[in-house]
Amino acid sequence: MHVHRYERIWMTFGIGMLLVFLTIVLVAAFADNMNPPSDMMQIDPTKVASTPPFERPGLRSLGNGRYEAYYVARIFAFSPNILRVPLGSTVTFYVTSPDVVHGFNIAHTAVNMMVIPGWVNSATHTFRTPGTYLLVCNEYCGIEHQTMFGSLEVR
Repeated sequence: MHVHRYERIWMTFGIGMLLVFLTIVLVAAFADNMNPPSDMMQIDPTKVASTPPFERPGLRSLGNGRYEAYYVARIFAFSPNILRVPLGSTVTFYVTSPDVVHGFNIAHTAVNMMVIPGWVNSATHTFRTPGTYLLVCNEYCGIEHQTMFGSLEVR
């Protein structure tokens, strides 16, 4: 079978670029040890409902205007669905999932995390503006994904 010279050049170029991109991905994944961020904790996703503090998700006061909020993202809801936070408080959010990958995004804040089963992700934010903030799942998690939302009330 005869392959034209220019076609052979472009096929060689295409295969070469594919190998270059594959090499970059492999180097990033293995040589650079790409893992979830180092501050993430692990959890057994089959035991989230019985693992403290996720067996009772909600807000916990640390004193001095600091709080910890524990969330569980599961098909197709956040627990707790509504959270009330005092104005001016600094909240560290800890989120995990027992089932599939979810997103955790609080609108109009810098809180935006991927929630991966088996991992506990965290983010901290200080709420200086009163109001109701929308909490949404921004990772497609199934057929009812659009119904997965909650709210955070700052007063």
